[in-house]
Amino acid sequence: MQTLEVISVNLWQILLSLANLVILFFILKKFLYKPVKKVLAERQAEIDSGYAAAAEAERSATADRDAWREKIKTAEAEAQSIIKTANDKANENSDRIIGDAKDKARDIIRRAEAEADLEYKKAQDDIKQEIVVVSTVLTEKMLEREIDEKDHRELIEAFISNMGDSND
Repeated sequence: MQTLEVISVNLWQILLSLANLVILFFILKKFLYKPVKKVLAERQAEIDSGYAAAAEAERSATADRDAWREKIKTAEAEAQSIIKTANDKANENSDRIIGDAKDKARDIIRRAEAEADLEYKKAQDDIKQEIVVVSTVLTEKMLEREIDEKDHRELIEAFISNMGDSND
């Protein structure tokens, strides 16, 4: 019957093995499980903080992008305003220059007309003087006598007044 003893169950040995297993479990739990769990928790915290930092960086980038877009819109509006102001000033300057040129042209025309009137009156006076001389000579020839100063003036005045009436 020796075979049964080999198969037999030793209760003390089972209890001792179980006690060793429980002690080993507590030792492993104390020295291995808690540090490993701590390392895993630290790694998880690092990963979570990395995700949080990435999310914050994304939010910051989105905010910066939106701010830049707003600045670009503002800059475009300012550029349009500057262009409009420049165009308005250019139009004002153009109108002022054209107005000045028209005023100068009117002054030139007015002076030219005044000069022409003066030249016309001078020419009329010259023609009247020439007519007086010619009429005096013709009158003397026609009358064949010498006209005294008074008669001469009367004839000239009458002729000039007749000339002025026919020219007007």
